Amino acid sequence: MRPFSLSHSLPLSSPSSHSRYLRFISISFPIFHKFSSHPKFLGISPKAPLLTVRNCSSISAKPSSELRKKRPTSEPDEKLRALRQLFSKPGIGIDAYIIPSQDAHQSEFIAECYMRRAYISGFTGSAGTAVVTKDKAALWTDGRYFLQAEKQLSSSWILMRAGNLGVPTTGEWLNDVLAPGGRIGIDPFLFSSDAAEELRQAIAKKNHELVFLYDINLVDEIWKESRPKPPSKPIRVHDLKYAGLDVVSKLSSLRSELADAGSSAIVVSMLDEIAWLLNLRGSDIPHSPVMYAYLIVEIDKAKLFVDNSKVTTDVMENLKSAGIELRPYESILSEVESLAAQGARLWLDRSSVNAAIVNTYNSACERYYEHLEKLGNTQMNDGLNGWSAAPTGIYKVSPVAFAKAIKNDAELEGMRNCHLRDAAALAQFWAWVEEEIHMDVKLTEVDVADKLLEFRSRQSGFMDTSFDTISGSGANGAIIHYKPEPDSCSIVDANKLFLLDSGAQYVDGTTDITRTVHFGEPTAREKECFTRVLKGHIALDQAVFPENTPGFVLDAFARSSLWKTGLDYRHGTGHGVGAALNVHEGPQSISFRYGNMTPLQKGMIVSNEPGYYEDHAFGIRIENLVSVKEVDTKHRFGGIDYLGFEKLTFVPIQAKLIDLSLLSAEEVTWLNDYHSNVWEKVSPLLDGSTLQWLRNNTRPLVKQ
Repeated sequence: MRPFSLSHSLPLSSPSSHSRYLRFISISFPIFHKFSSHPKFLGISPKAPLLTVRNCSSISAKPSSELRKKRPTSEPDEKLRALRQLFSKPGIGIDAYIIPSQDAHQSEFIAECYMRRAYISGFTGSAGTAVVTKDKAALWTDGRYFLQAEKQLSSSWILMRAGNLGVPTTGEWLNDVLAPGGRIGIDPFLFSSDAAEELRQAIAKKNHELVFLYDINLVDEIWKESRPKPPSKPIRVHDLKYAGLDVVSKLSSLRSELADAGSSAIVVSMLDEIAWLLNLRGSDIPHSPVMYAYLIVEIDKAKLFVDNSKVTTDVMENLKSAGIELRPYESILSEVESLAAQGARLWLDRSSVNAAIVNTYNSACERYYEHLEKLGNTQMNDGLNGWSAAPTGIYKVSPVAFAKAIKNDAELEGMRNCHLRDAAALAQFWAWVEEEIHMDVKLTEVDVADKLLEFRSRQSGFMDTSFDTISGSGANGAIIHYKPEPDSCSIVDANKLFLLDSGAQYVDGTTDITRTVHFGEPTAREKECFTRVLKGHIALDQAVFPENTPGFVLDAFARSSLWKTGLDYRHGTGHGVGAALNVHEGPQSISFRYGNMTPLQKGMIVSNEPGYYEDHAFGIRIENLVSVKEVDTKHRFGGIDYLGFEKLTFVPIQAKLIDLSLLSAEEVTWLNDYHSNVWEKVSPLLDGSTLQWLRNNTRPLVKQ
């Protein structure tokens, strides 16, 4: 789905086979990203706390003047004019302002009221950073969104194309366009602590100052009454039969990790981590069943910071039974200050916890130490307020992320079950769309996406789509994150490739599948490209690898056939997927970005989605979800286990697009075995013409 590569580099130690479902994994290895030396995770010093940088959200890109010429001209941008007027207001006094895509929890998908970058720039892709100075405005985005950004940005904006060599980062660009000694403003809630610190270091080269505007977001100031209201739908309990593990057990495991790390409390800010840990689900963000909240877990208690109006009686009872108190969402900073004042050693994942929280804690610690100095340090280690030591930051990756990534038996069973119901809906959809096209019915890309939603919504346990359906005919299929809009989408052309990337949220699991089809006669070129993508998909599906292998090692399996003819694709090959949670989750991934050292472990779920795209022509992607499983190998070199993949997705791959001459006998066998499994697992859920469609599309192929 929406091909994605985790940029966080998260090396993790592996759990024992006996405790992988119960124990949280403490993370303390160095992070490999783009550093010349390995950063260290250190507690703050009494006087000068050090902020370690692991990841940067700024994106480097090359402006393209020839592309700018194609974008629509516009009247002077009133939003930019209004934003710049705020720069000189008392208490602000900045020369530039940075608007990232994120909310305060570093979410990929966000509620509409937090889509500030989209509002100010007009670019609606999920990834990007806008930078506005007093006379310039630039937007960085990556290769998934180049074509979309070309269409959506007005001439007031400079498009910066991420990933091209020799181009400036946001910090480098600001250093170039601003006079030395400038003030660059950010909303510290919208930047992870790591990202803010790396930005601060980058702009310090020209003596620029990074200004944290805690109490005002400048985009909100000009958005005013037209800004959407915050989400207010109720939270629900995620049934134990789907969660597989109760909240008390999860919290107990987390507290063991806190104790082992010498920490007295942890701030959990990633929304899917909170939802998983508390067995709760929400509706605050489209496609992601999460709620806006912070969670602080201490050794003997826990506090959930959330809008109380969303908490139902059932949810309240479940929270009380696990010993969790409610606090207002907006009171998170005051609670962090209070913990520091009490001497709490706070675990903070600076790659995800926002800079406002981390800096608030650091400042409170400074005040604590200053107070001790005035007292002559006599109480430094006296166990003040019940804590065993003075406040010190424990800066490590959240242990919840890895625990969540390794699915337990109930979560895996839910994923298997929902994927079969999803496959039935897709079979009904594909049978319908083929009949409509062959009857010369004119269908738009939006019509097709809407009809797929209709079929899915009939399945038991359906909750929502897991992302905006990518329904792209012909050239639109080459826009990797294309979203068809009613007033601008294309008619589905029977003589062009059609790419459909979609997914659903069910009460028991999350799906994500891409199929590329042709309703007429594909060209030899299209068939060759499709078959090479299929060969990569098969190679990755069949991979067997030793335990503790990081995902990037497997990425080349999926690209090898494309590479042999000089082809490639700009996105990662696989992303983690949550169980009835976010369709993108970390820390695991399969990507050419080799900084992620996270080992693939039994129980993890990842996508297998190689592709190929020719701009302004067509796009191809074949995606299944798979879970990591143990493989019984003849040998066990090194005395370790070997792993492979179990398929979760069971939908036919279109035969007419395959050039059998490019497939080996083993690959043909893989395809026939896959289609045999599709028939066996999905046919009992179908009848009539749809059942016949499935039979026609799962017949064995014979290589001549």
